[in-house]
Amino acid sequence: MSAGPETPAVPSQTEPAPQAPVPSEGEGRPAGHGHGHGHGHGRPEAETIEATLVPAEGRHFLHLFYKIDRGELAAMSPQERARGKAELVEILSPSGDAAPAEFQVFAVPGHKADFGLVISDSDLKKVHDIQLALESGILGPAFEATYSYYSITEISEYVPTPEQYGQILVREGVDPESPTYKTKVATYAQRLEPMNRQRLFPEFPAWPCLCFYPMSKMRQGDQNWYLLPFEERSAMMSQHGRSGMKFAGKISQVITASTGLDEWEWGVTLWAKNPSYLKDIVYTMRFDESSARYALFGDFLFGYILPPAELADRLRL
Repeated sequence: MSAGPETPAVPSQTEPAPQAPVPSEGEGRPAGHGHGHGHGHGRPEAETIEATLVPAEGRHFLHLFYKIDRGELAAMSPQERARGKAELVEILSPSGDAAPAEFQVFAVPGHKADFGLVISDSDLKKVHDIQLALESGILGPAFEATYSYYSITEISEYVPTPEQYGQILVREGVDPESPTYKTKVATYAQRLEPMNRQRLFPEFPAWPCLCFYPMSKMRQGDQNWYLLPFEERSAMMSQHGRSGMKFAGKISQVITASTGLDEWEWGVTLWAKNPSYLKDIVYTMRFDESSARYALFGDFLFGYILPPAELADRLRL
């Protein structure tokens, strides 16, 4: 699911362009001797690329979901459970250098999980540290991981430049010489940088609930998204975006990329001011052609956000 240029809270999706394989050392070059020694016929010096876990742009995203093994919990002494509960609240309240850029915990009704976490930071180890602390802590044996999803924030290839946005307006019948056209393009240009910053470095809203689901695009028969021309895909995504405009102020959305990183192509995280808005936006946007014909969805996981101490009490630890 994604929205268009008028909806800063609901960014668009993208598919990464396939890359040619990079030859490993000794592959993809002629056999023999003399190449690469500065005699004018060797391989050009490759650009030096830093090896790092920090994304080239954006941040890591990790969603974690756990069930509580009540039998394991009951086998612990009251003193051990009390110490474990206090430790859990501390783990879920990171501060100082240990605190990731964004972090929330939430209770999950139903059988899929009892609680969940969503963590975001440019430092992957800082993100992973919270998972490791949780699972290796006193209560760790009572926590059964039921689902996880790893992804990275990105700016969609379908996010238009101001010039491309102007072309969209023209296609929609707006006169490029009109004051309306000039005002819309100028307003969009002013909003584009903060919208893209929110896509790459999203701030989690302090709203009461969220849902997460993974998704991919169809690639079978006449429903192969990746065989469509870019212009056709872009037009469908623009139309998809307009459907989300009515939810501005009700829904905040982050779409993260996971092609090559997890089972699906994107992860979608939606925060809402009311659970009914989550239902309404997903229902509304599924009628758009980009979803109706080309979208595949994984499981939806819903939760309501709580402070760590309140979550620990809520879970009856």
